[in-house]
Amino acid sequence: MCSSSPPANDTASLVAFQSLTDSHAILSSNWTGSDACSSLWFGVRCDPNLQRVISLTLPSLHLRGPPSDPLSRLDQLRLLDLRSNRLNGSLLPILSSCRHLKLLYLSDNDFSGPIPDEIGALSRLARLDLSNNDLRGPIPRSLSKLPRLLTLRLQDNVLSGEIPDLAALPSLRDFNASNNQLSGRVPDGLVKRFGLASLSGNAGLCGGGPFFPTCTSPPPPSSGPSAAVVVVPSNPSQIPGSTTTTANASSTAATEAVDDHKGLSTGAIVAIAVGNAVVLLAIVSFSLAYYCSREESESAMKKNQKKKKKKKKKEYFMDENKESAAEESESAAAGTAKSKLVFFDRRKQFELEELLRASAEMVGKGSLGTVYRAVLEDVGGAVAVKRLRDANPCSRSEFERYMDLIGRLRHPNLVRLRAYYYAKEEKLLIYDFLPNRTLYHLLHANRGGGGGHERVPLDWTTRIRLVLGAARGLARVHVEYAASRIPHGNVKSANVLLDKNGAACLSDFGLALLLNPVHATSRLGGYAAPEQAATQRLSQEADVYAFGVLLLEVLTARTPSDAKGMNLPEWVRSVVREEWTAEVFDAELLRYKNIEDELVAMLHVGLACVACLPEDRPTMAEVVKMIEDIRVEQSPLRDDMDESRTSLATTEDGRLSY
Repeated sequence: MCSSSPPANDTASLVAFQSLTDSHAILSSNWTGSDACSSLWFGVRCDPNLQRVISLTLPSLHLRGPPSDPLSRLDQLRLLDLRSNRLNGSLLPILSSCRHLKLLYLSDNDFSGPIPDEIGALSRLARLDLSNNDLRGPIPRSLSKLPRLLTLRLQDNVLSGEIPDLAALPSLRDFNASNNQLSGRVPDGLVKRFGLASLSGNAGLCGGGPFFPTCTSPPPPSSGPSAAVVVVPSNPSQIPGSTTTTANASSTAATEAVDDHKGLSTGAIVAIAVGNAVVLLAIVSFSLAYYCSREESESAMKKNQKKKKKKKKKEYFMDENKESAAEESESAAAGTAKSKLVFFDRRKQFELEELLRASAEMVGKGSLGTVYRAVLEDVGGAVAVKRLRDANPCSRSEFERYMDLIGRLRHPNLVRLRAYYYAKEEKLLIYDFLPNRTLYHLLHANRGGGGGHERVPLDWTTRIRLVLGAARGLARVHVEYAASRIPHGNVKSANVLLDKNGAACLSDFGLALLLNPVHATSRLGGYAAPEQAATQRLSQEADVYAFGVLLLEVLTARTPSDAKGMNLPEWVRSVVREEWTAEVFDAELLRYKNIEDELVAMLHVGLACVACLPEDRPTMAEVVKMIEDIRVEQSPLRDDMDESRTSLATTEDGRLSY
């Protein structure tokens, strides 16, 4: 994507990129002005001295088409993040020309062809994510030339061939090549280092410990022209062992006897035939006895396994009478052709019966139902299942329409809806399971030394990253549904979940659609805007207010119901009016040096969001820009950190960094 003789300015290249890929005109409202750098185009970051583009981050914007040609002139790129779009074409222009790249995120697109060997020339590359594309061919061995590589994600492609030895990459911390068509021997220690899941879904792999079949060596070449070729027939009715050997020996002996004594009498021939018949009868009898005993033992083993699984299950999605409820759900699914799990992703699907058999435990109870963590032993991994028994009844067509609205929305900072199930008496939503609790827990757990556990303070850098991630997720909802004005409807710190990498992901989007609008404000429990008492309606402007309350909660560490008799925005305004602004902030934040300006700037963002009149509040896109300006301008990122993440990032020494 970067030529050796770039133009003096990169604006023309970005305009060409937009014209080829932005068919929905999403970037048009912001990409205005004659210069991308001086006009501060969305997703574009420039070097202030060179006035050249060094970062392009445009994830989840429905971009489509081949982006390589117009971007081939951005030769100063350090960060390229185009994940979760519909971009296609070859990776060769990107990997052969952008020699300064450090962070490359192209996952969840339609890129095809091989991964070029030229990738080995990107000596500064630290993060590479090419997962969920249509890439084919081998994993290039030139990857071993990248000593700074920390992340290598190649899962969910069509890659084939052997896995190169990654031992030459001592810095590699995150590797995944699952769900491809890889074959051959697994490099020593790879599974131990990165786990079995990093290579699952590759049926042709062997070796690598007890999890893969033993690699079979090819037969040795014949030692001379006289070597005989032995053909062993496949006969599943025979059981290897001494009996077979005896039978072969008997047949051989009989043949030799006929060859050596061609003049044998009729009696001798009859005796030989009878002997062979006796041996054959013995073989058949032994085989029948063997298979009968094996079937009995396997049947007993299956019964024992079922008993063990039933003991291991903690809780199910059914009522107390688990077995009868499971039978009712399964019979209902069988009786109604449409009552089945509907997936939004073609990968890692499973059947309703597998979900019903899964061991599960309740992890939360909300206003719309109960959430379970279900472990799918046959599929691998865990999912979160929200059971909507308490939601208002709606027709199948309405429910499916709402689910389609929710399921097609993808963004790194939104909890992903994987599938749903509809039946008259049972409605289930299946999400990715996020293991690291919520922002509410991080802010409020064990305050004052209670709970028997020592509290780990939530530092300012982490807070601002989580807030920024949640803001980006909410802004994506508002941009996607700007025409229909569909809100999130339930913005609160308990709905900001953390994924395995510590990224902030906003949950419960779209569930307000399942409720009567008049009842939604009281049922959902989010932070209600002042106008909602009169209108009894959810809105995107009310979402902005709720996000402002969340932001004040992060700054003050006070829950909205713990503000000395007032709601949280009123309490903050009263303290600021008395010019006691320092009293607003959480005591855990006051120990950090040189962040006072950032704290005050973030407070102003929060107060702007909670303006009393809806028309006085900024849009979420504007809120994202304000938060980015606070952190990027006043606390520049280190050049070698993962700038595209909107959450916790861990450096080589394990410390949290921005």
